[in-house]
Amino acid sequence: MFQEKVETRRREEMIPLTLQVAEALEKSRMRSGLCVIYVPHTTAGVTINENADPDVCKDILMGLGKIAPLNWQYSHGEGNSDAHLKASIVGSSVVIPVEDGKLLLGTWQGIYFCEFDGPRTRHVLYQFIPAAPTQVVEE
Repeated sequence: MFQEKVETRRREEMIPLTLQVAEALEKSRMRSGLCVIYVPHTTAGVTINENADPDVCKDILMGLGKIAPLNWQYSHGEGNSDAHLKASIVGSSVVIPVEDGKLLLGTWQGIYFCEFDGPRTRHVLYQFIPAAPTQVVEE
């Protein structure tokens, strides 16, 4: 398992992780299997989305802000209920197939750490699960 420390700078931001995950995959030497990325926080998440246009991340954060606004009549007393909702919507993990030692992401896809209650020091875990050996059954 690999662990990455992420230092966030704003209350809400999306930080690209694709290169770090690809580097960890290379170090793992796994050729085929699954990559699981997990964020062990209740006010942060991880997602896969477009990595070509930075406005997509801005739009995602803006849309989540409409769904779960900062100032609303929440019961949770810490003032970060919106962050808990956003993290639940985005999710805490993603799974990516790996083949020939490469992440099988789409042409425009990238992996993003999503901060909703920063700035903070966060952690992201990467687990690489090798594919089971293929067995040929002869009749």
